[in-house]
Amino acid sequence: MTHVPGRPPAAGPPDRPGAPPGLPSDPSGRTGDPSGRTGGGDDGRPYAALVLAGGGASRLGGADKPAVTVGGRTLLDRVLAACADAAATVVVGPRRATYRPVDWVREDPPGGGPLAALDAGVRALHAKPGVPVLVVSADLPFLTRETVHTLVALDGGAEAAVAHDGRDQPLTAAYRLEPLRRELALLRTEYGHLSGLPLRLVLEGLRLRRVSTSSAPWVAAAALDCDTWDDIATARARIREHDTVLDEWMGAVKAELGIDIDVDTSALLDLARDAAHGVARPAAPLTTFLVGYASARADGSPEDVARAAARAAQLARRWADEAVDSPTGASTGASTGAPTSAPTSAPTSGDATDADAASDRTATDDTAAGNAENADER
Repeated sequence: MTHVPGRPPAAGPPDRPGAPPGLPSDPSGRTGDPSGRTGGGDDGRPYAALVLAGGGASRLGGADKPAVTVGGRTLLDRVLAACADAAATVVVGPRRATYRPVDWVREDPPGGGPLAALDAGVRALHAKPGVPVLVVSADLPFLTRETVHTLVALDGGAEAAVAHDGRDQPLTAAYRLEPLRRELALLRTEYGHLSGLPLRLVLEGLRLRRVSTSSAPWVAAAALDCDTWDDIATARARIREHDTVLDEWMGAVKAELGIDIDVDTSALLDLARDAAHGVARPAAPLTTFLVGYASARADGSPEDVARAAARAAQLARRWADEAVDSPTGASTGASTGAPTSAPTSAPTSGDATDADAASDRTATDDTAAGNAENADER
């Protein structure tokens, strides 16, 4: 069992053109984790993450399921983004390009099933005793950080927390490391191997805290996996729904750019509206770009973004107020001393009708006068 470093070696130049300095590139061109964390060390964060990314994906026609994209990101990257604050991250399966560094390991034998993969991942972890271990599969497109934190918040005497939707979901779960190692060792002793054994066996000897998906809707969404192409199509449609599309897009952009910052999306949208209405429509994207640039020149914290957005919004409102407060005629050149002329208004439909009637009467009178003159001559 070989424990190899985070990502495959880059096939191209070391840095992606246009990528922020110091962010490494992988073969897909995605940037690495801006923190420089390798995923193998323990930096005091409260949990470790173990992602199972093997399997044959027979119902996808043998496609590499973790590499299938939803919202422009691979399924594996979406899962890795949800647990980006883990102290250590180990992925079990063939090495692939990932948006952030992780540790890789293979189950023994390769293709030996989820229980063998879980055992390989646990052996590769170097977490402190008592640290919860998040265990998830790589095909959960709607796994969120909120769900991760719900699961890893093990309390009381529970040795594992599992999502429960009528059945226990051992691959949407968190385990205490030592009890998990104990159960894996007992199963290996009992069966002589772990290859091909069902994953649910590991739950039988653990004290469980079941997180009901009916009482925690965010966990219910996170437990939805993608086993078929219909599941993939459903996930791709779901991220484009009106109430989720902005959050999905923001998450995708942040992952692509290698940044991890929480921003007040509503404040930025309000700023864009103020700039578009108070100044000009093209001012909206330009203003939000400048706010981001100013924030980056500071510490780049959410507070920096909020301060820069507030100042720009105040400026946009002052700009708009000048147009409202200006005297009549300012927009036609009065403020520069240029002469103004009275506006010429187009006739209304009623005015046009009256004008036509007067014209008809004039033509009739002229005709009558001409006939009278002809009669006198005769």
